[in-house]
Amino acid sequence: MTEAVEQGQKGTRLAWIAGVGASAGLGAALARRFAREGLTVAVTGRSRERLEAIVDEIRKAGGHAVALPGDVTREADLAAIARQLSDTGTLEVAIFNAASATRAPTLELSAEQFEAAWRVTTLGGFLFARAALSPLLAAGRGSLLFTGATASLRGRPPFAAFASAKAGLSSLAQSLAREFGPKNIHVAHVVVDGGIDGERLRTSAPQRVAERGEDGLLNPADIADAYWYLHRQGRSAWSQEIDLRPFNESF
Repeated sequence: MTEAVEQGQKGTRLAWIAGVGASAGLGAALARRFAREGLTVAVTGRSRERLEAIVDEIRKAGGHAVALPGDVTREADLAAIARQLSDTGTLEVAIFNAASATRAPTLELSAEQFEAAWRVTTLGGFLFARAALSPLLAAGRGSLLFTGATASLRGRPPFAAFASAKAGLSSLAQSLAREFGPKNIHVAHVVVDGGIDGERLRTSAPQRVAERGEDGLLNPADIADAYWYLHRQGRSAWSQEIDLRPFNESF
């Protein structure tokens, strides 16, 4: 842990983002956006090397961040991180951005692959929410935000596992919103309805990036702006779900 976190200043405003990987990805864009607003950002993912690179980038820009690696499918990892954050400051916003984008035709999809998608996306969202809700409730306010996808709303091949897991995450977010909204915790689900112009898509499907063109993909920084907007919404007009799509994406 960094020196700033070890100091444990209770006045520190915290944002915790799980599902952070490449610098050119949504998780990193969210970290930069909330750091820009003066929050200390705790980034969680499986690769310490990638997390440290993002933390270094934020610090060089004048922000505050700390790398807290962990596996979202391991309850003990998330509970330990939540305890560290509680000793550091006040958690204002927790964002679950992890997913397992399993892709295979149904008859080639193994039970292990299907379960792995559910574990990261749905079970991980549940475990993250439980870990984050304790410090949010202790503060008496805050935001709990989830990253959804087109698959949250409709399934299609070869994404049966991914769609099932994302639909489950959407239902989880609805349930949590009804339970914890009255306790002043804003729970919202963001449907990212289109491809994100980040490292994953550019690496796995460069032809799609070329086909979609400048207005056919979502810019991670623009998506991050929407999360900040959700976090800052007045509670007289909270959104439980919003959808985002690029200019050239059909409804």
